[in-house]
Amino acid sequence: MSADHTRDPCPWVILNDFGGAFAMGSVGGGIWYGIKGARNAPRGDRFVGAISSMKARAPVTGGNFGIWGGMFSCFDCAIKGVRQKEDAWNAIMSGFMTGGCLALRSGPKSALSSAVACGILLGVFEGVGVLLGRVFAEGPRQMAPLPAPMTPQPS
Repeated sequence: MSADHTRDPCPWVILNDFGGAFAMGSVGGGIWYGIKGARNAPRGDRFVGAISSMKARAPVTGGNFGIWGGMFSCFDCAIKGVRQKEDAWNAIMSGFMTGGCLALRSGPKSALSSAVACGILLGVFEGVGVLLGRVFAEGPRQMAPLPAPMTPQPS
């Protein structure tokens, strides 16, 4: 697999990924907590409930996404530096390490199970990406010509 030269170099990609993950988490959290706040508010105050819930919880969700994205990118850059190659294993190992570090405060057993879960999740993502890359890289397949229909022979 060739290196992706369209991305920023490694120190800058961390900030880029952190910001992108924060924005994605904030938008998604805003939608989620807007709906949740509107549903849980009294009948006349649905809009106010939605806005107050969004203001209270969407930045927290964005921050959680940002921390995950920034930490993943840090580990990805470190692994790329150590291994000197870019492949799917970098993302899998980065996901494993990120999941473990984020769950470390809950104890070693929880950290290990979270690390394994994140590693498997990133493995699935990378596997689907590789499969889709192969499918779309092949192009249209040529079908074999159909045999000529058999005509009855005159007797």
